[in-house]
Amino acid sequence: MRLYLIQHAEAKSAEVDPSRGLTVRGLQDARNVAEYLQKIRITVSHLYHSGKTRARETAFVLAEWIEVSRGVYDTDGLLPNDDPSIWYERIQSLDEDIGLVGHLPHLAKLASLILAGDPEKAHVSFRMGGVVCLAKQEKTWSLEWMIVPEIVK
Repeated sequence: MRLYLIQHAEAKSAEVDPSRGLTVRGLQDARNVAEYLQKIRITVSHLYHSGKTRARETAFVLAEWIEVSRGVYDTDGLLPNDDPSIWYERIQSLDEDIGLVGHLPHLAKLASLILAGDPEKAHVSFRMGGVVCLAKQEKTWSLEWMIVPEIVK
């Protein structure tokens, strides 16, 4: 199983756009990353997002480029300050590749909980519009790779 943790792309400030949709740069970064993921044939069964505009827009840009066999869904447990154990528990029973589009600090804490058993122990430096791929073999998780917009321009 592979778990793709995706930080939403760059969003407008709340003063400019109270719903905090993606900036022009954010949309382009999301497209560049999504196009690269398509080239390396990344597929997921489900792509979940937090429901916030910036995460939803990022998820739908990704879904235009990569195969998402069972759909894109708004879900709970992915907001910036949500408890990472919510998704940690959910992924334990999954065997399909999925993507989670969310926010910091939640994604960093979830990655740390998965990799080190403690939401504060490991440190993965997420970037807006970036994707972190974690892989599970047997019961052991590892960090496989990370893609950030600057690499795939």
